[in-house]
Parts: sequence; structure tokens; C-alpha cells
Amino acid sequence: MGRLQGKRAVVTAAGQGIGKAIADLFNAEGAHVFASDLNGDLLAGSDFADKQVLDVTDVDAINAYASRVGDVDVLCNIAGFVHHGTVLDASDEDWDFSFDLNVKSMHRMIRAFLPAMLKDRSSPQQPGASIVNMSSGASSIKGAPNRYVYGASKAAVIGLTKGVAVDFAGQGLRCNAICPGTVESPSLQNRIAALGEEFGSVEKARAAFVARQPMGRNANADEIAAMALYLASDESAFVTGSEFKIDGGWTL
Repeated sequence: MGRLQGKRAVVTAAGQGIGKAIADLFNAEGAHVFASDLNGDLLAGSDFADKQVLDVTDVDAINAYASRVGDVDVLCNIAGFVHHGTVLDASDEDWDFSFDLNVKSMHRMIRAFLPAMLKDRSSPQQPGASIVNMSSGASSIKGAPNRYVYGASKAAVIGLTKGVAVDFAGQGLRCNAICPGTVESPSLQNRIAALGEEFGSVEKARAAFVARQPMGRNANADEIAAMALYLASDESAFVTGSEFKIDGGWTL
């Protein structure tokens, strides 16, 4: 029997990268996975129980989605965007977009799904529902070069996570954040390609990302998904309000 057998799990940005790795692992562990992505083509061909095109910046779409899905045991907020630059490179539009997608989308999703996730527990020993938010090592944990807006938004995710955790710990709900370092993903590939000219070549840009990792490599998405599985499962029933670093020692 899988570790999520019988659980209903919502995963955003499930079409590729970390989101897909999480959705795939949850599916393999027996969960009924509600997978969503802004790009529906990325979900085509997957065997998730439910696939939905979803814009997590659209409150009406989120509320309609939550109404259709109903009660869930796990909510994984994965959608996000990495802005490159310092404060001098960040326009008000850059700031607003990053916070809308990286932070406010989680606020919208949690507000829509949380009422049905709260359990009427007959005993404090009964495991409750779990919310897993994707933050980053580049946040309140560590400052990273050229990650001004991104780091601020991901720091806000940690604050949001702790706020939800403390407000609902007594009502059968846990809320935790995952803080990865650099992860091999389509997002990283796009950033490396964009920085190729700055570094002299794509190969040099990639080498720069790897060079800052104490373990000498980037993470793979499956390693992040393994932590999400732990936080979604009843194995973490006494864990809430925490941020989990998966960064190969980058934030040490």
C-alpha cells in the first residue's frame, strides 16, 4: 500500500519540473492526484486522476476549481517564477508579477481549499490535512546575487506558511515549506540559456550554477518530491510551520 493511499492531493504547476515530480510520486504512492498547470499541453499524456488548466493568478478560476474538487487531504503550491536582477533591475511591474505568482497565488489557493481541509477530529492523534508550499533557499534563509525580487517573495512564502500553521494547528491542519537550492528543471534550463551571453557560453553559465553547490552538483526534482511526500504523508503528522532546506549545503 502506498504512503498516500486513499488521500486526495492537489498539485499546481504539475506539468513539468518539481511540480511534475511531486505529482508523479504522489500518484505512484496511491494518491488521487488533481494536477493543474497553466499550460494544459504539459499535462497531456499523464495518467493523473484529474487534469485541469489553471491560472493561479485568477481568483475566480481558483474558487471554481476548489468548488469542483471539494475536500482534499493535501495541497501542494508549486507554481512560481524566478526574476533575475538586483533592485535596480526590478520595476514595479516585476515586483507585482513576482509577488502575485509566487505569494498571492498560494494565498488564493489556501483560502479556497482550506475550509474543506479542516478536519473535525475526534482525537488529537488523528492525522489531519497538509499544505506544502514551495519556497527557496534564496529567501529569508540566504541572500542570493541577482535574486532581489525572487528572494523577497520566497521569504514571504515562509512567513505565509508559518502564519497558516499557527492559526490552524489545533484544527487538524499542517503547513510547511520546502526550500530548495538549485534544481535541474526546465526553468533552470531557460535561465541558463538566457545567461549564456553574459557568461560567454551556455556551458559556462551552467558551470557557474554548479560551482556554487558545496556537493558539486545541482539537485534533481525527484529529491525535492521525496520531501514533499514526507510532508504530505502521515509520517509528518507532528510537523508544522517548518521550512525544510534541500540545497546540498548551499545555505550553510
